[in-house]
Amino acid sequence: MKRNATAVWQGTVKDGRGKITTQSKILDNAQYSFKTRFEDGIGTNPEELVAAAHAGCFTMQLSAFVGEGGFEIENIETRCEINLVDFTIIGSHLTVTAKINGITDDAFQEFVTKAEKNCPISKLFNTEITSTATLV
Repeated sequence: MKRNATAVWQGTVKDGRGKITTQSKILDNAQYSFKTRFEDGIGTNPEELVAAAHAGCFTMQLSAFVGEGGFEIENIETRCEINLVDFTIIGSHLTVTAKINGITDDAFQEFVTKAEKNCPISKLFNTEITSTATLV
């Protein structure tokens, strides 16, 4: 399976602007710029997109491991925070809240750690990945 996205940029890095389109068209000429990346502009940015990808991938992987463990999932919510310092992504932190019937916190934490290490986006990263997970 291969997926793709396209970015088109016009102008200088500070004054220019770009548009991102994904294969599925869920993003179709979505605006991004220096302001959306480093200030408070309207549009998206690469770190936000990476955070979305990591949150989505991790959550699906966690769901697979929990389901394989025989537990019934009511809800898993993951927030991903990408930390960019000096033009380097130095970390990805996942904050997970889940409602899973019949699971112990120890078993849940084991599944979280396993998903953190094994989701395809985590494997792609060359950065520290951390998580905080809470059962509700």
